[in-house]
This record gives sequence, structure tokens and C-alpha cells, in this order.
Amino acid sequence: MAIAVEHDQRRKKILEKALAVFMDDGFENATFQKIADRCGITRTILYLYFKNKKEIFTYSIKQLLLSVEENIKLIISNKSLCSIEKITNVFLVIFSLLEKNRPLLSVVLDYLLHIAKSGTNPEELVRRRTVKLRHFLSTMLIEGIKSEELKKTDVKISTDYLYSFVESAIFQLVVLKRENLSELNNTIKFAIKHLEKDQ
Repeated sequence: MAIAVEHDQRRKKILEKALAVFMDDGFENATFQKIADRCGITRTILYLYFKNKKEIFTYSIKQLLLSVEENIKLIISNKSLCSIEKITNVFLVIFSLLEKNRPLLSVVLDYLLHIAKSGTNPEELVRRRTVKLRHFLSTMLIEGIKSEELKKTDVKISTDYLYSFVESAIFQLVVLKRENLSELNNTIKFAIKHLEKDQ
């Protein structure tokens, strides 16, 4: 049992240092050797934890998404919040996490451009990684419509509409280099408020 815990802790430390390599060099220029060097271990030892740099990178993204999902689940399960408050709080949490992880977002964009060059469709990859977030948004919309807090609407279109604010947040942070998402926070509150019944 102690060996498994030690293995997991070492794996987390490798991920942290690998992320720094990705942020410094970008996905394409980061190498397994650079990651091993940053971790102070040999490539052979690094292979005990990860099979290649793509696996390291993918695992880093999964960790971020797990953090987002856990925060969203807490908000959704909060019975004291109405639907509008739940949806708004979910976006505020997502935006906050995106702001905190801006360097990782730059690496993600670099990675998506890299795989697009290799002929892989990045849209399909992004959709697979964000399916849970879309599901959470749909669930909150359906719950709000059933409780008559929200207008009757096409849930799929509304989910896509709301999700586009996440894409906008990433674009603003990474491409436009905005310092924060305060303007977008106000925009999403305005957009969500218009889903409310009798608006």
C-alpha cells in the first residue's frame, strides 16, 4: 500500500515539473528527456510512470478537468441554489479555474495546433474531453425548465450557446492575453439571466 501511495506522489511531482516544461517549451519542443531532466531522474525511470510525453500531457489535462468537475458537482448538489444561481456559479468557477491555469491553456492550444497539423481533427478531441461539462450544463437547464425557473428552450442549442462562453474565455485569456475575465463574467450573468422565465 505504501508503495502505491509513493508511486502516486512521485507521479504527481513528475506532472507538475512536466507541466513547467510544456509551458516553457510548448508541446512540440518539450521532449521526454527535458521532462526527465527537469524531474532530476533518468528517462528509464520516467518510463516507469509514463510511456511518452503525450500521456503526461493528457494526464495533466485530465487532472484539471477532474478539478472542474468536482467543483461543478458541489454546485449542482447545493439545494439552496436556484437554477440561475447554479448555472451562474458554475461559470464563475470555470472562469476562475481558467484564469488560474492560463499557462496550461496556452500549452493546450499549442497541442491542438500540433495535432491539427498531423491531420487529426482537434474538434473531436475537444468534444470528447468536454462531454461531461456539456452534460452538466444540459442537466442544469433541464432541471431549471422542469422546476419552471427557466424558459422552455431547446436544451441542446442552449447548452451549445452556454458552452461557447467557455471557448470565448479560453480565447480571451490565451490569444487576446486579457488579464482577467471580469467583462466575460458580466456577459455570462446577462446571458444566463435571459434564460429565466418571465424575462
